[in-house]
Amino acid sequence: MSDTISSSQDAATPIVIVGHVDHGKSTLIGRLLHDTDNLQDGKVAQIIESSKKRGLKIEWSFLLDSLQIERDQGVTVDSTRIPFRLGAREYVIVDAPGHRQFLRNMITGAADAEAAVLVVDAVEGAREQTRRHAMLLHLIGIRHVIVLLNKVDLLDFDQAKVEAVEVSVNELLGKLGLEAAYFVPASARDGDNIASRSERMPWYSGPTLTEALARVPTPASRSELALRLPVQDVYRFGDKRYVAGRIERGRVRVGDTVVIGTQKTPARIASIESWHTAPHVSASAGQSIAVTLEPDVIPDRGDLLHHVDTPPTQASRVRTRLFWLRQEPLRVGESFRLRLATAEHAVTVTSIESVVNLDDLTMHPGTEVPPEGFAEITLSAAENVQFDAFAPGTPDGRGVLVDLQQRIVGGAPLIGPADIAVGEKSIHPSASVVTTQDRQRVKGHKGRVFWLTGLSGSGKSTLARAAENALFSAGVDVSVLDGDTLRAGLCKDLGFTEADRTENVRRAAEVARILRDAGQVVLVALISPLRSDRELARQIIGDGFEEVFVDADLGTCEQRDPKGLYAAARAGKINGFTGIDAPYEAPQAPALRVATGNGSVENAVAQLVSFVEGSVRAGGNARARS
Repeated sequence: MSDTISSSQDAATPIVIVGHVDHGKSTLIGRLLHDTDNLQDGKVAQIIESSKKRGLKIEWSFLLDSLQIERDQGVTVDSTRIPFRLGAREYVIVDAPGHRQFLRNMITGAADAEAAVLVVDAVEGAREQTRRHAMLLHLIGIRHVIVLLNKVDLLDFDQAKVEAVEVSVNELLGKLGLEAAYFVPASARDGDNIASRSERMPWYSGPTLTEALARVPTPASRSELALRLPVQDVYRFGDKRYVAGRIERGRVRVGDTVVIGTQKTPARIASIESWHTAPHVSASAGQSIAVTLEPDVIPDRGDLLHHVDTPPTQASRVRTRLFWLRQEPLRVGESFRLRLATAEHAVTVTSIESVVNLDDLTMHPGTEVPPEGFAEITLSAAENVQFDAFAPGTPDGRGVLVDLQQRIVGGAPLIGPADIAVGEKSIHPSASVVTTQDRQRVKGHKGRVFWLTGLSGSGKSTLARAAENALFSAGVDVSVLDGDTLRAGLCKDLGFTEADRTENVRRAAEVARILRDAGQVVLVALISPLRSDRELARQIIGDGFEEVFVDADLGTCEQRDPKGLYAAARAGKINGFTGIDAPYEAPQAPALRVATGNGSVENAVAQLVSFVEGSVRAGGNARARS
């Protein structure tokens, strides 16, 4: 027996199959397995029988639909890994799901792929999921891409039409810095250009799919890279302590000196154990082993064992490419667990550097990452994170973000340390680990901000305080941020210049956002006369901002003049007073308009309370009305 266990991981080349739903991924794989004699005995008969029961022609995709839900719904919901052989070369084919709600499965399915086959329906061309999957290939670093233009039989194998689709897909890939190694026109259902050349496309001289797969570069041996052995667990049997884990890359031998985790404790490999076999002298990438150490130090789960002269990167701030999976936007200050191999780190989103526009695949500055969006962000941890920057074909830097319920909410390959720029303040915003959903479930309503704007004397504060009382009595956790109250404390250093008014709005919006994130309903009663300032508030608060126009004309407000401000302004004692010698820009499309120039206070309050409750109660949606 050899002293080193062979690693199957280095032998097989992983290939991921991606594409828009219904563009034919599963059909392609079924046909490919059949045409290359990689099917188990009896499988074709099963496919034929299953297809007949459903009144279909032979349906090759049934090979992969091992879950009943997939057969019932006609879609692939999980990543399926299939050993596959072409001649003497071994592959692992990964069928990744195409529906947008199953994209989190694709992250794990495609993570270790060496190359990808992007399936595009030649009739429909690139669709939304085509763009998303191409972006994901870019995100996880797959550079060898084969584009299979499927269903060309529906175009009557017309060369000009097929080449037009090729041009559009090539343009899409180019925007992401990807270049297709081959474009293969094919009919997966009929087998054209899958394993044998199609007689119906004499104009095509490129490789068949199997020939293109045979030309995929072999992955570099992970055993030749620097050692990385993440600790999975530590066991004690009798007088021995065993440190167990899977070697992600590199080699280790008995007698090697390794360094343990961020504690940087050196230790010698005293023995290498393996289940069901005798101890070995060495081990390499892909093996699950247990080692004993001298001295008998005790690593923690997640510690990384490495050789002294090839340490990983260490940083408490890391730059990350993110594929965001949650159905709510990601904002600066939110906190998660970064799962990296067997390690977990508490991290906070410190900044969002750029967000991808999926329509044209360009990067632009952003204050939040939209649901299922792509971005580059910076994460900050309380302690150093040990990692190797993400690299295609290796397990390096392949992190994921998980929430309090241990749900994966984002794929997060780590692309390097994030240095603090000269003059930059080292600020690490943090967020509660209590989720928005948790707060909503306990409180029975959503957190939202209702921004009441209108002239002085229009009734904003009166309306807000009366609504606060009614909502609180109805079990709503509600607060009021009143303009005068803010200026008596938080904003007492501000005057009434345009810049000071903008800063007043900014501070109020920041406080309102914090209260909203804590699950509260916030009524902000603030003149905020400029549309640009109210738009600033909307951007700060984000989701859950509702503009309410408390509408009373200038004559009515001046007649009321509850604080004597209009009289003082008319007498020249106050300069820059809104409505007199400073403008008020009324909302153009408020979520709610409450007319307070006539009618009773009770009716106005009832209108606002009804609108708020309809917006914040579970399942409720606010609609613009007046």
